[in-house]
Amino acid sequence: MSEHNAHPPSGDSHDHYQGHHGEETRPGHSTLKGYMIGFVLSVVLTAIPFWLVMANVIEGSGLTALVILAFAAAQIFVHMVYFLHMSPQAEGGWNLLALIFTLILVFIALAGSIWVMYNLNVNMMPGVMSEPVLEMQSQ
Repeated sequence: MSEHNAHPPSGDSHDHYQGHHGEETRPGHSTLKGYMIGFVLSVVLTAIPFWLVMANVIEGSGLTALVILAFAAAQIFVHMVYFLHMSPQAEGGWNLLALIFTLILVFIALAGSIWVMYNLNVNMMPGVMSEPVLEMQSQ
């Protein structure tokens, strides 16, 4: 048997799972109060952008979109902290590293998709494609 699986010598009352009895008080685990804080923050972070759009508070649609994206990023953060219990201390930092890797992949996929769609839009516009033909016909 390996050392990890071996039983502790007699007299040693160390239990592998002994440190897990008070998990609700450890960072990364939540109580009802923590879940309620997360819920209230989520509702507020949803209601404010809804009100901004419905009341037409901000005139420019581009600025409104940026404000809504900022609220969305804040809500993602709230969900990760209060509901997914992600923190730099959780799982020895591996959760945070996996999150960073995922964000990089999502950014590459989104940026690449937008780049491809933009180039397709610019290069396949009917007005752009017919201009050289019209110039050749008028000569």
